[in-house]
Amino acid sequence: MRLFLRSTTLYIFLALLAGLGLGLAYSWLISPVTYVDASPALLRTDFKDQYRVVIAASYASTHDLARARARLALLSDNDPIGELSAQAQRLVAAGETLENVQPLAQLATDLQQGFVSIPSTSTPFKNIINTPIINTPTLEITSPTETQIITEEATALPTISFEQTPLVPLAETSTPRPTFTPVPAPGAPFTLVGQDTICEPGNQADLLQFILMDSRRKQVAGIEIIVTWSQGEDHFFTGFKPELGDGYADFVMQANTIYSVRVVEGGTFVPNISAPICTDPNGVKYSGSLLLTFQQP
Repeated sequence: MRLFLRSTTLYIFLALLAGLGLGLAYSWLISPVTYVDASPALLRTDFKDQYRVVIAASYASTHDLARARARLALLSDNDPIGELSAQAQRLVAAGETLENVQPLAQLATDLQQGFVSIPSTSTPFKNIINTPIINTPTLEITSPTETQIITEEATALPTISFEQTPLVPLAETSTPRPTFTPVPAPGAPFTLVGQDTICEPGNQADLLQFILMDSRRKQVAGIEIIVTWSQGEDHFFTGFKPELGDGYADFVMQANTIYSVRVVEGGTFVPNISAPICTDPNGVKYSGSLLLTFQQP
């Protein structure tokens, strides 16, 4: 009886193993699971980063903020604006160019402020300029009996004409649409208008902070700042922390180090920058932060 029970148990166990093996072989090899129309929220982290890049590139072309917000919602991020800013910072740290980083930073800024800062504008048609008609030179040879006209056709570019009447250049009549972009005009310099010491023991010390504003005192995103010191150099841009302002940027300084700051747009240069020394109510000295404010004239 015991031998029969042992044989039955063994047969059941072997049958279960065979069924499990056949099931795994069918699900992995014969008919594996295929995801169709899966939610973007199920993507891997690197694929989500690529998805955000595509959304930002589409937004840079269409400036449809509602559609970009709806597409980002498919990723189910707790903080979509923070994820865009963090990805832009990672790209800058990886050495990406401004052209690749700017769409992400611009989308984060526009989502933070709630409107499109660079609306799409129609491109006016270029003036139609008529190419002058080149006359065909002729050479006349006269003989006692007849006159021969030999025509030599000169090679010329195609001409634009209508019944041999030159076209009059069209006058530019369209009025440029207003723009809400905080980006300054090319070449407009930023001038240092404020240099404030921040002594707050509870905040991060040795922090070099920047605020860049245009002539209307609106903060400007996407401006490159270069900080150099004897051991190295660092490049970063404003607008990667929209929760602190579109024109905000910061840099962590080291103690007993002299820095030089240059704003690439306009070439503003500020030398001899170092962490200030602060004193608390008990007389204890500690390193403070420094806030540099730049503004266009």
